[in-house]
Parts: sequence; structure tokens; C-alpha cells
Amino acid sequence: MAKKNKKQTAGNNPVVATNRRARHEYKILETYECGVVLVGTEVKSLREGKASLTDAFATIDDGEVWLRNLHIPEYSMGHWTNHSPKRTRKLLLHRREIDSLMGKVRDGNKTLIPLKLYFKDGRLKLELGLAQGKQDYDKRQDIKRRTEEREVVRELGRRVKGIKA
Repeated sequence: MAKKNKKQTAGNNPVVATNRRARHEYKILETYECGVVLVGTEVKSLREGKASLTDAFATIDDGEVWLRNLHIPEYSMGHWTNHSPKRTRKLLLHRREIDSLMGKVRDGNKTLIPLKLYFKDGRLKLELGLAQGKQDYDKRQDIKRRTEEREVVRELGRRVKGIKA
């Protein structure tokens, strides 16, 4: 029997949901990969590609990390065993990571924001970011910097092609 190539297994890790607003609203300092404790119908609903990270955030209570406001809609083929869509879910991290996060969140105005929800080797993983809020002028500076970089790339492309603007 032949071994699976890494390229074949890479296609089996679909991204279920991303939080695109997070990188605009917050400056991401560190990222952590963690597991999520789920019930059966939640997994089936996620495999259909349904989830929303828009209002989700994580808290640390009694030495455990909890994900709040993650919306996973009820499974369409489920019945009385369906889950509640916005229940709090436990995140699985190593003890040293939890202790480190607890110290960093307690120190200043930092928060835990979920960035991406995806499957890895058949298990649901969450990319959790330690984030610090941006001010309005920081957001404007980021937009200005991206626009300038885009213009430089366009101009270089024009010069390579020999097009005069």
C-alpha cells in the first residue's frame, strides 16, 4: 500500500470560517493553534461549511480557555439531539500556553480573538490570536501603506512591460 503524499493530505484541510475583520480591528501579536470541544451535530454542521466568527471571542476562566459567541447553526438533518447555536465551547491548549496567555491578557489591554476555523487531519482546529486593539489612525495608516505598496508594484509591472503611464 502506498503512503499518502503531503500534497494529497493538504487538500483535506478545508477552512470552515475566517474572521477577516480581526486583522483590520486588531494588531495580532501572537497566534496559537488549539482544539475545540464539540458535540456530534456541531461537527456535522461544520463539515457542511457553516459557521460564523464575527462576534466570537475567547476568555480565560478558572485556568480554562472558553470560546464564546461562535455561531454554529443547527444541523439540517438533526432532530431533538441538535445543539444550541451559540453555546460556549472549551478550547484545548497546553497548560504552559494557558498560563502564558493568562499573564499576557491580565497585564494590559490585550484580548483573545479567533482568526480561523479549519479541519486538520479530521479534527477541528481554531487559530487563536492574542490581539491588541487598533486606534482609528492606526487603521488609516495601514490602509495608506497598503495602497502605496500596491501602487509601487503596479509601477514596477508597467516598467517591466515597457508601458508608459
